[in-house]
Amino acid sequence: MSIATLSETPQPPSPRTSRRTGRLFALTGAVVGVIYGYDTGSISGALVFLSKDFRLTEAEKGLVNSILVCGSIIGALIGGKLADLLGRKAAMLIVAGSYAIFVALSALSPDVVVLDVVRFLLGVAIGISIVAAPLYIAESTPARIRGASVATYQVATVAGIVITYFVNWGLSGGGHWRWMLGLSAIPAALVMIPLFRLPDTPRWYVLKGRTEQAVEVMAATDPDVDARAEVAAVSAALAGESGGTGRSLLRKPYARAALFVVGLGFFCQITGINAVTYYSPQIFEEMGFTGNGQNFLLPSFVQLASLAATVLAILIIDRLGRRVVLLSGIGTMVTMLAVLTVVFGMGDLHGTTTWVGFGAILLFTAAFNFGFGSLIWVYASEAFPAQLRSTGASVMLTADLVANLLIAQFFPSLMAWAGAAWTFAGLGVLALCALVFASVTAPETKGRQLEEIQGYWRNGGRWPTPDPAPAPTAAPEAAL
Repeated sequence: MSIATLSETPQPPSPRTSRRTGRLFALTGAVVGVIYGYDTGSISGALVFLSKDFRLTEAEKGLVNSILVCGSIIGALIGGKLADLLGRKAAMLIVAGSYAIFVALSALSPDVVVLDVVRFLLGVAIGISIVAAPLYIAESTPARIRGASVATYQVATVAGIVITYFVNWGLSGGGHWRWMLGLSAIPAALVMIPLFRLPDTPRWYVLKGRTEQAVEVMAATDPDVDARAEVAAVSAALAGESGGTGRSLLRKPYARAALFVVGLGFFCQITGINAVTYYSPQIFEEMGFTGNGQNFLLPSFVQLASLAATVLAILIIDRLGRRVVLLSGIGTMVTMLAVLTVVFGMGDLHGTTTWVGFGAILLFTAAFNFGFGSLIWVYASEAFPAQLRSTGASVMLTADLVANLLIAQFFPSLMAWAGAAWTFAGLGVLALCALVFASVTAPETKGRQLEEIQGYWRNGGRWPTPDPAPAPTAAPEAAL
């Protein structure tokens, strides 16, 4: 055999090397998830101090948060097309580089106008990352660890929010809001190093007709499969995914599924979870806690409970079922919002009442991550056939971000105008509507194949009844 022939048929990597490469994909995506969570939560502490420096009104405080969400909507709308056009890896590099640049610029902002512009651009990067990072992980990790890898990204996002609250607490003594905003630029820049070394995903290479590269990457990440057979399966799946448009979601048989997914996405955010994420120091101050120590440290424990709830949901979702987890999470949110309404309605808060309010905030946030936070993407991925799956997920994400925008912009103004009791009472009514909506529309898909779930929507929101088995034919009596 010639040297040229050897060079054309390289030896496959060892199983250990392949598994290490697959885990590196997942780890890199998870680091981006941590940065995304940090950048989402960092404003909660920084806003306390920058509002004093820039003398912001309540509406301007809301704009500092909502402008990020406006950018996220645009980023989410272009994220899928960007990842298809340039590649999943290129989209991730754009995200990491944009994080590093815009986070650093936000920390250096001389006034609120510059801060708003930079946070809008950061929001665009966040919107792209919401689409690109889970896609990058899911398409590049082996099937045996794919579910855990995508779940790790979700956990990493919550972990990033936890980290930001501890950082805010540590920096609150000197009011260092610029450091609160800017610290995540360092890991964002560092994560670009492994990204440059990693290839793109096999699915993207197939999408671009680069089959041999797809085979090489598949062999490099999963030694337990026939790389060529898997790439052929990806090619067949991509051929079946063509033709999925937004108009298809408005027609039977999937209009009902679209209503469910869009409604779930909207209720996920309009019930107020990001009011706690963005404004928790102000909420705790309104509740009666005093001093930066308590108002910055207490949200850290709230997010730690949320992290534990997210992990718990991942562990039991395939055992107890989707509906049990979702409805119990939303039901607990309704109860905790009722408790908060009573607590704030008591007027001057002190002593035991303040700690009851803290417990209600903690359980409300944990319940969200246990129910809505863990199941939103599960239902989005299960509700549609392959050719509509990415379109349906994009529509759901848009509904989610629009509701997030409303909460980010109007929550501080509502607190100032209507008071905390009426504000949380309104969120409680919305959560109750979400509970009714989910109980009526959410199917139990535990243990069901995707084809069965799609049959549920085709059958008008009812599980198809299997055809009865034909009665056995009686054997003829033997002649006497």
